[in-house]
Formats: sequence, C-alpha cells, structure tokens
Amino acid sequence: MSFMTIKRSLAAGLLAGALSPAGSAVAAEIDNQIYTFFQMDQNEYRFSDGDDTYVWEAQGWVGTDYDKIAFKTEGEKVVDGDLEKAELQVLYSRLVTDFFDAQIGVRYDFEPNPERAFAVLGFQGLAPQFFEVDSALFISEDGDVSARLEAEYELLITQRLVLQPSVELNIAAQEVEELGIGSGPTDFEVGLRLRYEITREFAPYIGVNYERDLFDTADFTRGEGGDVDAVSLVVGVRFFF
Repeated sequence: MSFMTIKRSLAAGLLAGALSPAGSAVAAEIDNQIYTFFQMDQNEYRFSDGDDTYVWEAQGWVGTDYDKIAFKTEGEKVVDGDLEKAELQVLYSRLVTDFFDAQIGVRYDFEPNPERAFAVLGFQGLAPQFFEVDSALFISEDGDVSARLEAEYELLITQRLVLQPSVELNIAAQEVEELGIGSGPTDFEVGLRLRYEITREFAPYIGVNYERDLFDTADFTRGEGGDVDAVSLVVGVRFFF
C-alpha cells in the first residue's frame, strides 16, 4: 500500500460523508477506478571494502484501491561482475483493513543457483506511528519454509529533506546447505538513507547500509571463505510514478 492509496481512500470517505446519499455513488466510482503505481525504492551503488555492487528494490501494482495485481523485485549485481541475486514476486493484493493489504502469489529466484520457486503469503501496509511494514511467508517448491520482515520509517527534516531508516530480517525454518542457508534467523540488514526530493516523484539520496549473516548461515559463509558482514556507503536515486 502507498500513501497515494491512503489519500484516495480518505478522499472517498470525505466525499461520501459530505455528499450523502449522492456521495455514496461518487465514492463507489472512485473505489472502482483502475490505478497504476511503480516505485523504485532502492536504485543504488554500494561502495564497500569488498566488491562494489549495484542494488535494486522496486514494486508496483495495477488495480483498484481494494484489489490489485502487484509485483516486487529486488537484486544485487557486482559492478563489472556477476549477478549475485535476483528475485521477482507476482501477487494478488486485497485491502483487508484501512491500512493493510493481504497478498498471495508466487516468487521466483533467478539467482543464486539453483533457481527456485516459492508460494507467497504476506501482509503489507502502514502500521501505527506510520511505520511501513512488509512481511511475507515463503514455501519453496522443495517444501522449505522461510519468512521475511521489512520495516521503514520516513522522518521529514524539511519539506524536501527526508531521513529514512530501514531494517530487514530473514528467517528459515530448515537448513538449505546448497544455498548456504542455516535454520533460524539467517541474516539482517539495516540502512539509513537521506534523500532530497527535487520533486515528490524524484529524489537522489546518500546513506549507509549494514548487512550481517547470523548463526548457522554465518558458519556456512565462513566455511566458504566469505565475510559475514559488510558496511557500505550508498548513492542512489529513488523515484515513483
């Protein structure tokens, strides 16, 4: 769910109250209109002591305020190197409360190998105190169960300058040794990005990002000679339409 959706829902409620009974027909017409939305939330280069990477995270949808077909994608590529991870989700999204959508669909991981498909069940929306929350349960084609929880917050420093802290936690119910995934909490990521909104739709940003593998997953990473954590400086552009 986006702030745009919330504003439209509130506008429909105001119209219904102000123009009743005719307002009910107007509100119904607004509710049934088809909208489209696309947002590139992370579109950035990460500079670290290891390999510099390009990272993206985007989502979009088409539909009404109540029913949508949505997609989400994220991935990471080493600059002048290989694609390390790439994921696509296609979901049916249904408004179940004023501020939350329930979502069901499929996810496909193109990288890392081996490629895998998942069933997805999730909730996304605006929690109290205006925290944006995205949670999902995944069941792979092999029956492996995992979950992801993401949360972010927007703090307006000025009308154009916005500070955005974010956190992501991944959890696996089973060990998947071929992918270096242990059971339990597998990894987390925290970020802090400061953007300047040239317009609401277009905002360059800078920030810092920290990633760390946890517990058994960290042991797999160490066994393969990798680093279990990384700090990156980030530079990117966020946009939506």
